[in-house]
Amino acid sequence: MAQDAAGTAGARVSPQVDSLIRAAQAGDQDAFEQLVRTYDQSVLRLAVNLLRSPEDARDVYQEAFLRVYRNLHAFRFDCSFHTWLYRVVTNICLDQLRKRKVRKEESPTIETREGPVDRMDTFQEEAAHADPERSLWNRQLKQRIETALEDLTPRERMVFELRHYQGLRLRNIGEMLGTTEEAAKNCLFRATRKMRAELGDFT
Repeated sequence: MAQDAAGTAGARVSPQVDSLIRAAQAGDQDAFEQLVRTYDQSVLRLAVNLLRSPEDARDVYQEAFLRVYRNLHAFRFDCSFHTWLYRVVTNICLDQLRKRKVRKEESPTIETREGPVDRMDTFQEEAAHADPERSLWNRQLKQRIETALEDLTPRERMVFELRHYQGLRLRNIGEMLGTTEEAAKNCLFRATRKMRAELGDFT
């Protein structure tokens, strides 16, 4: 996912996507549906990763494409469509995070092509044949990371996850959140400092 996001977010609109967008802007419903099919899985994965709730992610998915449908006429091809779409998704997720602090009882898994996996496995891979002591340390680290993430502000969490879990550049993150690269960098710095303070002896 990180590679897909990092590679696509910074790219300009491809000729094929360009054609679909222009057709959809002209009222072609089939073109819009093709556009949705092109990006639906990446949108859903992003929402699940950011909200850690499949139910909330599906709501975000529906709301995101509804907003895209209503506002596609405003897309002016001055940035990647992927970046524009991610901006819509991250703004909706940010609203969700502002309305509630991430609850501890929410599922700590993400959906992948191989099925649900522990979300924290995306932060640090365990060795294939780790010894019991190492496995215990990794489990404790993952729990501490979860706790630390909960203590971040919604915007800090969003920037931290987009940078470290999605692999996006700060410039792209700034664009998605409607701010500057420098502001995103400062936000990431604050988030990282809080994470390090919370992790303490694990770092």
